[in-house]
Amino acid sequence: MGGGLSRSASGIKDFLLQWCQSRTRGYKNVQIENFSSSWNDGLAFCALIHHFYPDAFDYNQLEAKNKRYNFTLAFKTADEKAGIAPLLDVEDMVLMARPDWKCVFTYVQSFYRRFKDE
Repeated sequence: MGGGLSRSASGIKDFLLQWCQSRTRGYKNVQIENFSSSWNDGLAFCALIHHFYPDAFDYNQLEAKNKRYNFTLAFKTADEKAGIAPLLDVEDMVLMARPDWKCVFTYVQSFYRRFKDE
């Protein structure tokens, strides 16, 4: 993908949103429509890392109500398996119904940078 700076900010957001949607399609309870509320139970993060590491954990055992567990699992797996630093705080994420989209977006960008060629 060339022309990095010529892409508009909204274009980059849309592109990354579509990238996430395509990697999490078919995962139950994951409907990524934004970089805020779509990520508020941890399942989108779990689905995203599970897509690349399907043997790391059993996604089908996860439940939306177990937010703290989901975030912890996703951030830990991304860190240990992919070397993606946990830029988000589990406690903060558990408390927020609408996480700060800029924080989620920044973290998701590190997934893209790590996996874009796979």
